[in-house]
Amino acid sequence: MRHLTKRSFTIQGHRTSVALEPAFWAAFDAAVAARNQTPTALITEIDEARSTPLASALRVWLLAQAANH
Repeated sequence: MRHLTKRSFTIQGHRTSVALEPAFWAAFDAAVAARNQTPTALITEIDEARSTPLASALRVWLLAQAANH
């Protein structure tokens, strides 16, 4: 069974939580630091561009970032 960790964010005034594997959260934290953004700002950016569930969109975004580096 996979281990998921939840984090909560407020996006456009609505509270939501995202459950991801720890490796994805580590990649997310690195992306936040590299872009000099807050976690909420990055989640909001990804949320505004998504057409899939937020957790899926976040995983795909992180994989695309890894492929570009």
